[in-house]
Amino acid sequence: MTSGPADGPPGPAVRLITVSAAYGAGGSVVAPALAQRLGLPFLQRVTTTEGQVAGAVAPCHERLVAEEAKITPVHRLLASFTQSMPVGPTQSPLSARHQDEDLRCSAEADIHGLLADGGGVILGRAAAVVLGRDRGFHVRLDGPPTRRIIQGATIEGISREQASAHMQAADRARTAYVRRLYRIDPADASLYHMVIDSTAIPLDTVIELILTAARSHRGESISESSART
Repeated sequence: MTSGPADGPPGPAVRLITVSAAYGAGGSVVAPALAQRLGLPFLQRVTTTEGQVAGAVAPCHERLVAEEAKITPVHRLLASFTQSMPVGPTQSPLSARHQDEDLRCSAEADIHGLLADGGGVILGRAAAVVLGRDRGFHVRLDGPPTRRIIQGATIEGISREQASAHMQAADRARTAYVRRLYRIDPADASLYHMVIDSTAIPLDTVIELILTAARSHRGESISESSART
């Protein structure tokens, strides 16, 4: 039975929101804000960072952080080439496919664990691909590269030249993650229920748009947490 807007917490089908975001599209701002507004746990991009408790605002970065870079497939592939260089008669090359399978299983375990615990907000991790359109409400944030550089520089407090470099590194690695593990383009609009040019709209408004759309998804509603402190 579907609850009304003021009847309590969101139903299971809409307690899970995933956010896929290109660099400079504001995913590092929007996703944790959604989790805080809804009083839900927040699961970051694929890094060593653990999931956060409900309503907590975790440190979140727009750029590709070192932990994320080390375990994205494009960097793991380069590492496997290095490790497969013959240095002795007993050394065997590591399997890139085995490494990718380990990464995929670990990331998916975190996603399914969050789902089993009642839901949350997930940034990245190809979560929309893993869950499919029948579980959760999936959002893609993007925009023209020029405007993403400007917004990325503002979010990070850096120069546009630095933001441009961060955009190239982050977009390359995060796209490689989804393409290599799932053979899918993360910019494919068919993966998402909502696609927003978040460089053309203030991020506060983007957050409100997502909340409004999520409340309407399948006629179910999401109530903001009344326990925010």
